[in-house]
Amino acid sequence: MNRFNLRLITNVVGLLLMMNGFFMVTCIPTCIWFGDGDTRAFVISAAISFNIGFLMWFYSRQHNKKLTYRDGYLIVTIGWLALALSGCLPFLASGTIPNLTSAFFETVSGYTTTGSSVLTDIESVPRGVLLWRSMTQWIGGMGIIVLTVAILPILGVGGMQLFMAESPGPTASKLHPRITETAKRLWYIYAALTCVEIFALKFAGMSWYDAINHAFTTISTGGFSTRNASVAAFESPAIHYIISLFMFFGGLNFTLFYFVLKLQIGEIAKNEEFRFYLGLTIFATLVSTIFLQMNADAGWEKSFRDSLFQVLSIVTTTGFATADYTTWGYFLTLMFFLLMFFGASAGSTAGGIKIVRHMLIVKNGWTELKRIMHPAAIIPVRYNGKAVEQKIIYNILAFFFIYLTVFILGCIVMTMYGYDLLTSAGATISSLGNIGPGIGGVGPAYNFAFFPESAKVFLAFLMLLGRLELFTILLLFLPAFWRRNS
Repeated sequence: MNRFNLRLITNVVGLLLMMNGFFMVTCIPTCIWFGDGDTRAFVISAAISFNIGFLMWFYSRQHNKKLTYRDGYLIVTIGWLALALSGCLPFLASGTIPNLTSAFFETVSGYTTTGSSVLTDIESVPRGVLLWRSMTQWIGGMGIIVLTVAILPILGVGGMQLFMAESPGPTASKLHPRITETAKRLWYIYAALTCVEIFALKFAGMSWYDAINHAFTTISTGGFSTRNASVAAFESPAIHYIISLFMFFGGLNFTLFYFVLKLQIGEIAKNEEFRFYLGLTIFATLVSTIFLQMNADAGWEKSFRDSLFQVLSIVTTTGFATADYTTWGYFLTLMFFLLMFFGASAGSTAGGIKIVRHMLIVKNGWTELKRIMHPAAIIPVRYNGKAVEQKIIYNILAFFFIYLTVFILGCIVMTMYGYDLLTSAGATISSLGNIGPGIGGVGPAYNFAFFPESAKVFLAFLMLLGRLELFTILLLFLPAFWRRNS
């Protein structure tokens, strides 16, 4: 008896590749409309992805539908790698990024919604390819595995294992008792927000093409832009504020949108993570605005707008830029670097550690102090008025330790390539936190093209590690994961 359900794993990965091929096909009308010569590249890429996926699906169509948690983790990891390799094809076939390693880096950066890029002249890239680049972030934002669960009820009870392995954050809130219905409703909300932003950006002055691209990469908290100067290329304050608002939305737990639709606004006000997220955004924006006013000649509105935009871009791990915060002085550079370790809400499209983990770590520390003062008392850690199980606290403590350990090891590896500490730390946290811009040589004004091939592979690994919340991938390195009877 096999340790894993290999036929089902092959079947699901095949379906993912077929879906990837379908998404590539949706870019073909854009290629034809603009006539940039990339139509053939998408026809070839879509055909390869769909046919390989179809063969995998057809070969394994007779399978046992029982899916274990280990199968789920394996499907998610293999699925993301398969999508990244498949997603490289339009870059390679069009000649936009002829190098496989660089194309793989760009694609992983897309699917993980990191936003780091090796492209040095974005505006010279065929517009169909840029749309595909943006689409990879939109697909990866909510997670294509969640999409699979939403539209493929044939997975049956195994859907929960996929959903838990894919969903960002310490827990995956369920809006509906059936996991397939949960995934569908998440995607309905996600698609609706995308459509609203497209129309808002168009109304504010963007072209339809730019509006679609930026909506895809805003609500997914990805950060890819169609312009070399990112959002700074659009000088309209209205566009900056609209993107800021939808970055904030992208950093919210999507369960809260469901409460809005059900007119249960009180549930949002009671949510501790939402209040902390909102408070952190306001506090960091005010601090940045005040320091900018003290050290720059820009008016209050411009300082506030740039501060709000950059704070939300970093906290939500989107990575857009309207200004280079590394030129705002050492204090603000340090503040933005520290914000890279926060992340937004669990259950959002954002990367990073997530605010709820920070809150529970602080609450646990405070509770331990009270337990020392009252050793006979039973004092649980409470979140949103409910006691938190101790095993969740242990999980979060372990996550923090592993996250910081990986960050330190990543910095060491990057310094071994000969890069300075700021660039090494910036590239590591940018990749691990799925942020995009960092500090040093990878600040908002630069890109990742100068790194050697092996460094790009390493940073791409960090992106996947961060996007899948560490444990999903690290479990695969444990010998016990592969033992037949463990």
